[in-house]
Amino acid sequence: MNIMKDNALTILNSVFGYDEFRHSQQDIIQQLMQGGDAVVLMPTGGGKSLCYQIPAMLRPGVGIIISPLIALMQDQVSALLQLGVRAAFLNSTLDALTSREIEQQLSRGELDLLYVAPERLMTESFLGLVDRSPLALFAIDEAHCVSQWGHDFRPEYIQLSILHQRYPQVPRIALTATADETTRAEIIQRLGLEQAKMYVSSFDRPNICYRLSQNQGNARDALLRFILNEHEGDAGIVYCLSRNKVEQTAEWLSRKGLAALPYHAGMPARERQHNQHRFLNEDNIIIVATIAFGMGIDKPDVRFVAHLNLPKSIEAYYQETGRAGRDGLPATAWMMYGLQDVIMLKQMMESSDADEKHKRIERHKLDSMLGFSELTSCRRQALLKYFGDHMDEPCGNCDTCLTPVETWDATVVAQKALSCVHRTGQRFGVNYLTDVLLGKDNDRIKNFSHDRLGVYGIGTELNARQWRDIFRQLIARNLLTVDVQGHGGLRLTEQCRAVLRGEQALMLRQELKKEKTKSRTRKQKQGINESNQYLWEALRACRKKLAEQLDVPPFVIFHDATLMEMMERQPQNKEQFARISGVGAHKLDAYADKFLEVIQEHAEKEKRCSSASDTVEETLELFKQGMSINDIAAHRKLKLSTIYTHLSEKIAQGVLSLKEVVDIDEQQIRIIQDEFLNLDEKDAEKLKPVYDALDGMFNYELLRCVRASLESA
Repeated sequence: MNIMKDNALTILNSVFGYDEFRHSQQDIIQQLMQGGDAVVLMPTGGGKSLCYQIPAMLRPGVGIIISPLIALMQDQVSALLQLGVRAAFLNSTLDALTSREIEQQLSRGELDLLYVAPERLMTESFLGLVDRSPLALFAIDEAHCVSQWGHDFRPEYIQLSILHQRYPQVPRIALTATADETTRAEIIQRLGLEQAKMYVSSFDRPNICYRLSQNQGNARDALLRFILNEHEGDAGIVYCLSRNKVEQTAEWLSRKGLAALPYHAGMPARERQHNQHRFLNEDNIIIVATIAFGMGIDKPDVRFVAHLNLPKSIEAYYQETGRAGRDGLPATAWMMYGLQDVIMLKQMMESSDADEKHKRIERHKLDSMLGFSELTSCRRQALLKYFGDHMDEPCGNCDTCLTPVETWDATVVAQKALSCVHRTGQRFGVNYLTDVLLGKDNDRIKNFSHDRLGVYGIGTELNARQWRDIFRQLIARNLLTVDVQGHGGLRLTEQCRAVLRGEQALMLRQELKKEKTKSRTRKQKQGINESNQYLWEALRACRKKLAEQLDVPPFVIFHDATLMEMMERQPQNKEQFARISGVGAHKLDAYADKFLEVIQEHAEKEKRCSSASDTVEETLELFKQGMSINDIAAHRKLKLSTIYTHLSEKIAQGVLSLKEVVDIDEQQIRIIQDEFLNLDEKDAEKLKPVYDALDGMFNYELLRCVRASLESA
């Protein structure tokens, strides 16, 4: 047993470059090494692949990895080859000659891991080849695809139960990042894994900040502000419900200066592959997509996932948001949704060809997603609870924790809304009901004689937007339902009776008005100070150059987390470089010299910069001694503008106050500061737009100092 542990740890360290196992990785590996089966539920980025890669390398024979997506196979094999692991894939992208060569490698026992699609695996010709090959294990990745009730159902996965019947002595492992109790049971039953050991890691992704808000008709603008203010230059995914919205949003973001590309199933395959390739291989690409994009995408440095529509279920939301921050660094799951999303999803659900049992399950999943969206308590606690996980305390890293939601007694208002639905015949949509409650004078209301009802005009204490919020929350609480057959009309549910009769109080969330963002300064990458920013960019440039030479995505060379550790430690030799997490023996030999050269160049540049810093300190010292700015310039034989630049640095650092350096009154300061705050993002670092806006009233030296005062605030 100890020998197994030692061997697995040796592989982890020497090949993959990690010092210790995470979660239950070591126990899972031991289970497979002993010939047992396993069902593994582990969050995205939790290290699922190591659970089958290491035992496949240690056990005699080849590990057959069943994967549903071509992109996943190619990425994982590229990464393994960079580590010196004998791996290959077989799928439709390969020509006949290459496929035959890989099949021969399999027959000769020259592979440790072979990735195949379930369709390829189940052919008699391939099974015949497998029959003649020594087998280490079978790994069934994305095992939730076996669930008929899941959003990623793949019919061919059901056939994989043949593996147990045909190869009873070969250990099997089924892995997924998302599965509720029903889906777990289905995985076990359909794959014949009743005797397998179940490993459930925490579903918590602590590095992801969950944020949801209501769409008041400005979702696109809010998305743009979110990206520019918090994730400018980062890779991200934006999910939309329809193909049309995908294309419109990608085009709009592109016009705003962002590198945004569309992706949906209706696009030509070549264009989809091109956009996906750019997303994987470039650093700042935003993919705008339907849910057709993402499963199996192994890009670790996605810094945000945004939803412009409500997902169909919490499983879908968890899986899609889980594509952010796979490297463990901070990431954001941002969503904006509205009442129209609910109506559209319910219409799509009811018009599908699914049977009534399937529809009932889908309705329950959507209701759970709606309830999650309207929460006033910690979102992470609710998310984990849905998957049977538990968190004792609120997380402190979701919107409801960071900005607690106020609630109010909406019983009377809800009674008005419910009464209006009832009195008008349970056949009208939200906009019409809102007009009745507000007492609008229009022909449609008069034609139905609804201006004579007791509910007409009884809701003037709220405006139209607030009433839409009320109706949305009543639908989310299942007090109202959308009659999708009746063109989106609202109907009462049995649960609303207690509220209508006054037997139950109803507390609803108080919608917050969003504050306008004033800050125009670009957000630095978390964990990187200004002095290391150049090194960070230089390391990324080195990685990108190597990736282009080898035709692999940059993260296959090293993850961002590994680069960040390089930046923090700044190793000076190969021995020190080898201690960095993510650096195995193969990568040490292949890349250490290149990155060490970058780090050495940075160190030399820092020395040169320190002398420049000394000259700023000399200016400050003379200024503190009482010398005027003109005298300092003459004494040091420097331009006046250079002295102002030195002093503005000290203003920005808070060492000097603005009033100490320039003679200007408060009103003038406010005028200049307002102009800086109103600059477009692209002009944020420029002085000329402010100079021109104020008709040259103030010189550049003074403007530079005022801008510095904003940075110190």
